[in-house]
Amino acid sequence: MIYARPLLGWHPNLTSRGIIHSLKHGLLAVLLSLVLIFAIPPLMQPALAVGANNLGATFDATQSNVTFRVYSNAANHLEVWLYDRPLGTEEKIKLSLTQDPSSKIWSVTVPVSDLKANGVKDTIYYGYRAWGPNWTYEPSWTKGSSVGFVQDVDSEGNRFNPNKLLLDPYAVEVSHDRLIPTATEQTDGGIYVSGPDYRTFDTGSQAPKGIVLPIAKADIGTKPTRPFKDEIIYEVHLRGLTKNDPSIPENLRGTYAGAALKAKSLKELGVTAVEFLPLQSLQNDTNDVIASTKGDNYWGYDPYNYFAPDRRYAADQTPNGPSREFQQMTKAFHEEGIKVYVDVVYNHTGEEGVDSTGNISPIFTMRGLDNSTYYELSEDPRYYYSNNGVGPNVNTANPVVRDLIIDSLVYWTDNLGVDGFRFDLAPVIGNDCQQGCFQFNKLNPDNALNRMVRELPVRPSNGGNGVDLIAEPWAIGDGTYQVGGFPSGWAEWNDQFRDTFRKAQNRLGIDNVTPAELATRIAGSPDLYQDDGRKPWHSVNFIVAHDGFTLRDVYQCNEKTNSQLTWDKGPSDGGTDNNLSWDQGGDLALERQATRTALAIEMLSAGVPMMTGGDEMYRSQYCNNNMYNVDSAANWLNYDNIKEYPNFYNYSRKLMAFRNAHPALRPADFFKGTDSNGNGLKDLTWLRNDGNEPDSNYFQDPNQHFLAYRLDGSELGDSVQSIYVAYNSWSGNIQVTLPSNLPGKQWYRVADTASFMESKDNFNAPASEELLTETTYDVNGRSLLLLVEK
Repeated sequence: MIYARPLLGWHPNLTSRGIIHSLKHGLLAVLLSLVLIFAIPPLMQPALAVGANNLGATFDATQSNVTFRVYSNAANHLEVWLYDRPLGTEEKIKLSLTQDPSSKIWSVTVPVSDLKANGVKDTIYYGYRAWGPNWTYEPSWTKGSSVGFVQDVDSEGNRFNPNKLLLDPYAVEVSHDRLIPTATEQTDGGIYVSGPDYRTFDTGSQAPKGIVLPIAKADIGTKPTRPFKDEIIYEVHLRGLTKNDPSIPENLRGTYAGAALKAKSLKELGVTAVEFLPLQSLQNDTNDVIASTKGDNYWGYDPYNYFAPDRRYAADQTPNGPSREFQQMTKAFHEEGIKVYVDVVYNHTGEEGVDSTGNISPIFTMRGLDNSTYYELSEDPRYYYSNNGVGPNVNTANPVVRDLIIDSLVYWTDNLGVDGFRFDLAPVIGNDCQQGCFQFNKLNPDNALNRMVRELPVRPSNGGNGVDLIAEPWAIGDGTYQVGGFPSGWAEWNDQFRDTFRKAQNRLGIDNVTPAELATRIAGSPDLYQDDGRKPWHSVNFIVAHDGFTLRDVYQCNEKTNSQLTWDKGPSDGGTDNNLSWDQGGDLALERQATRTALAIEMLSAGVPMMTGGDEMYRSQYCNNNMYNVDSAANWLNYDNIKEYPNFYNYSRKLMAFRNAHPALRPADFFKGTDSNGNGLKDLTWLRNDGNEPDSNYFQDPNQHFLAYRLDGSELGDSVQSIYVAYNSWSGNIQVTLPSNLPGKQWYRVADTASFMESKDNFNAPASEELLTETTYDVNGRSLLLLVEK
């Protein structure tokens, strides 16, 4: 299944707001409260360039000069315009850039003293204006004129328009969103577009601008070097993590600083890696202008800049504030031993698409610099090719764009402190086609997928310095479903794990699931990852993710209610109808039991488990499976759930602690099914309910609904002799004959997800496990049993 976001079209009336909005909090008070938290010495170290081509705006080592460098192959004239404020002001100085004919890079260097003499005294705000074949440069051109205009888009797809100030693709901080909900500076989305109505509207005073910062090494703490196999990933929206958390100071809720304050509690929960939904600059300042979902972008899968941390998530709104605050956040997580992952979107941007004529499109960054370099055009160059369902494909087959992707990832890793990335609709990044087609090629050593493995580089299998790479291995269209098809070094979201267990739990008698299918997914999906030399931990096992139901909703909702909900729970469009969900007949106790069972399956299988934020506290989204546009308390984590469902929260915490304590659950390689130490036990033994090993007939029989497995801890470096897991997907109880113990050992009950143990958190803490004195055990319907042998 592809949980696709809805196609976001563009029309001036849809992107305009015309809404007067006053700030809810005094900015001065917020900044004063941050002085002690974020006060650090000025960054006066020698400036670091961004990427091998030194693109962007950079100071020299003495900070006496600023160099602006930007790529454009098709432009015939480029200027940088500089401002002393981000909004509502005219430029202070403009400079022409010169192109290097071989590299196609345009550049100019200006002394800081010249900028100050012209009124740019403190913070340097800047943007580009570009001319090309469809709008030729004429010295007589002035802002708001059509001098030099030929056509909005030409036969090569060029869309140059000098009336549109352009954000530098390499800007490391962005002044503001293009739509700004303030009382005096409200913008109309239409002003950014080409076409007869807005072609000559000059955007200079209102467009987002880059901020020149001294890029220097910051204190991001000591990065964790754990092997990826040992992670428990917690996928969460940064704003939603703390916006509704009473333990966080109000002025820090929903910010990087607020998230930093959650590091300790997430460590106590058992999380080892936090994976934030997109944090690269996106249009979201208008999200809470009115109490409605209209036009809102909560999830953030429409970045318009790949370097700058989103400003809205910063409590410190001063220049360099978002970057500095982000670095402080990663340091806080690193101090607790938690890795920081960021969801990144290199398949499309927030620059959106075109209208039905192919002439009208927003122009405020890469499109206006070099349309055919940065975006994949269709055969008809007025239009775009797309495999993402949202907007034009980023032209990831172009070497310039590949450099942009690598450079931005290096910046987020080295300067902002990120430890890994999850790549949205990642097959698009492996596209070898530059115009009008899709050709995924995992073997091309020069594509961004393989360059990341070499150049970031990927973290070694046994741990150490490096980056963890996670693909969402599907997109939209033929050839884009690539689960199991990514290059060496890449982990993948495993939707086959998700669907197998949702069917086993919720589709009894409807969809057949054999014991062999269950065994394959529990063992790390060797059918997907073993043949190309990858390992079980390259399978990221999940039952739910952000785009879909919460874990609770999978077991309490029969169908989505997206369009039926009203604010603040919706409405939302889109969302899949194929949820493989079921409300357990409306039995609330069984709904909780099914949710516990699903979390246990995730945590007790080989591979890397990923949970979504709030699943540990039994979070619901009210059967809305596509809350991409809901920026409200209903979509933020509700910490009152811990008080309402304390047993579930305690169970989650104990289960995660068990996984973290037992390396047998985190194998470095696939199980061999052999006894390598001569104790009579295989590293992994599959078992039927009668205690015997299943034969091929049993494995392939969809009418068999029981499967157990025994891990030999002594072969897998564990502290216990064996771990035994029994899963009953049948609706009734099944009596199980427990496997024989090794001499001097006995079975102890750690956990049972059935309702009878709920008052005890369904879990026994270490050293408090219950000794089993019988040789048989009744496993309740649709539940899971966990034992240890010691």
